[in-house]
Amino acid sequence: MSEQFDFVIIGAGASGEAAAHYARARGASAALVEQDLFGGTCAFWGCMPSKTLLHAAAVRACGGDYSWERASARRDYMIVREGRDYPDDSGHIRAYEAAGIVPVRGTARISGPGNVVVQVDGKPRELEARNIVVAVGSVGKVPTLEGLAEAGFWTNKEGTSLRELPRSIVLLGAGPSGTELAQVYGRFGVRTVVVSPRQVNPTDHPRSSARLAKALRDSGVDVRENARAQRVRPRAGKGGEHVVELAGGSTVEAEVIELNVGRTAAPALRRLGLENAGVRYDGGDFLEVDDRLRIADHVYGIGDCVGHELSTHLGHYEGETAVKIALGDDLRADFSAVPRAVYTDPESAGVGLLVNQAKERGIDAYEETADLGTSAKGYVSESEGHVSIVIDRKNKVVVGAFIAGPAASEAIHEAVLAIKLRTPIATLAETIHAFPTVARVMGGLFAKAALALR
Repeated sequence: MSEQFDFVIIGAGASGEAAAHYARARGASAALVEQDLFGGTCAFWGCMPSKTLLHAAAVRACGGDYSWERASARRDYMIVREGRDYPDDSGHIRAYEAAGIVPVRGTARISGPGNVVVQVDGKPRELEARNIVVAVGSVGKVPTLEGLAEAGFWTNKEGTSLRELPRSIVLLGAGPSGTELAQVYGRFGVRTVVVSPRQVNPTDHPRSSARLAKALRDSGVDVRENARAQRVRPRAGKGGEHVVELAGGSTVEAEVIELNVGRTAAPALRRLGLENAGVRYDGGDFLEVDDRLRIADHVYGIGDCVGHELSTHLGHYEGETAVKIALGDDLRADFSAVPRAVYTDPESAGVGLLVNQAKERGIDAYEETADLGTSAKGYVSESEGHVSIVIDRKNKVVVGAFIAGPAASEAIHEAVLAIKLRTPIATLAETIHAFPTVARVMGGLFAKAALALR
């Protein structure tokens, strides 16, 4: 006999958890299926361990007594791995059960419209769903690079869970994960090289990327921008280190190669049986959803596997939004104001469009920028960086904002709300901002823009 639910959610990371909890809050029944750890990447291999290690590295960089042994132990506490080889997710399961969610550990496959079969300890468990939510997450991409397989490599999973530091490491790719972990390694004395085909954190504002590159170099990291790995010669370097050959003829050597070259959901999606629910999937990295997060009738895609901004906060939003839509709420997913942040020291954050992106969309846009280092906040905190806003001249609203500096991930939220609500520049200019703060610097830009638009 099959079990019946309003929602069967496949994948128990941040987006799947959010969907299940919101479904229960609305009185709907929900089964949450996971083949590995309930809680997913954020809780065990991503956000929580990386931010814990970044904190330890920052204390150490400021002269604090924070050894790697202490940092590793604190990280193990955060991912519930004290005295264990693998994290314990039982706390998540207890929280589901307390909320009335049914957790099912096993490998799911969609067998037909509204039907999911989960292999649990070799036996099928049949779940019938009014709505299926696909939240299978993503894994790190592995580039086609001669010698890489023989040399071996780390992904973010090994990077955030290591207990023994390598003597040297080269990170291929400089997105948020690679940038953050590079600073951790550098501040703990690991000989660290970052190789990026473009700028550091390539989708960020150029000023923010430049500040992040400087922060890494200040942390002892060798940053190679506009560089691309072409081949790996395993154990061909000094002391048996791997040699990574770069375009242009230069090389780097390291004991460990870590990959941060993008994410893909394809391995999980290809074996899910999506076609049995009427989903058109071309075998690519991600699913394509409509503005209601649908991929077929009564089938929704959320989180990393739909290829939007890969972040916990967006996955949480998508999870709740999909359930709202499935339950009949008349709304569409709004991605106009999704904050992005890198939690290095100093931080970088952004929301909305860069000025060139705005112009490409036909917006009469221009940028206002302030040097954070010459502001009151910069002087009192000895901080460098910038605050930049992108203005739509015609409509007199903000369409983008970018910060590199202290508390950037907190200060950006005024711009997030302004973009979402299309708040007039004049209103933002009249808003009082506490002094001396990064938000105050942004407020000064609002006032400058208001004068220019009179």
